[in-house]
Amino acid sequence: MDQPDEDIDLARAALLVAQEEYPQLSVERYLSRLDCLAEEVRDRLADETAPLVVLQSLVETLHVRNGLRGNREAYHDPRNSYLNDVLDRRTGIPLTLGIVTLEVGWRLGLPLAGVNFPGHFLVRFEGETLRILVDPFEGGRALFEDESQELLDRIYGGMVRAQPAFLRPSSRRDILVRLLTNLKSVYLNARDHERALAAVERILVIHPTAPTEIRDRGTLLARLGRVREALDQLEWYLDYAPEAGDAPRIRALVEELKGAGGPRGT
Repeated sequence: MDQPDEDIDLARAALLVAQEEYPQLSVERYLSRLDCLAEEVRDRLADETAPLVVLQSLVETLHVRNGLRGNREAYHDPRNSYLNDVLDRRTGIPLTLGIVTLEVGWRLGLPLAGVNFPGHFLVRFEGETLRILVDPFEGGRALFEDESQELLDRIYGGMVRAQPAFLRPSSRRDILVRLLTNLKSVYLNARDHERALAAVERILVIHPTAPTEIRDRGTLLARLGRVREALDQLEWYLDYAPEAGDAPRIRALVEELKGAGGPRGT
């Protein structure tokens, strides 16, 4: 993370996240897999260099010839957020399928950017005369920006209106935060506090003073019985955001930790 955003190796960073779950994982092996996918596209293109043709060949290579698809059957399986698993199992969520699309596309020189669209990560192609969205979860289906409301309606049932901000290119740091937030959510729902804490602490590597992540680190530390560390985090949060909507709940937890040595119901 100690470099300009455009210099961050997104795939390497995503694989390093996965390496915490799979300590024997070879990062270089999976980076080579992405290289091979790019070479496969090049072999089929011959001398064709038109960006839209390259994009079409990229989509066909990933989703038709290599069978990458959205995991509808087990959307919340944590393996969908580990890039090695996505490449091995050829299935994932919009974000990780999007990372594969971005990384292979960048190797081919395509003008691609990630889009942290609400509830559904997209990839944006920015050509000289045409800008389109690619939905990696739907087999690389192409969308025009004015079709984004239809996608929002499918996700939120008509309760959210499209805004230009929803389609802005995302930084690589923001993409990694979204990846880690997905893992955090999966593990919180599974009550796997240690893995949820690991995800929070990686988010804090990227954004060291993110208040909600410091709050969540404190809450998770409390659930793991690490009372002193939890108090440090929760008291910092209350000092930073004394009027936050959840401040009364956090104050009650702090008092409980001080009085009983640990929170109830953990």
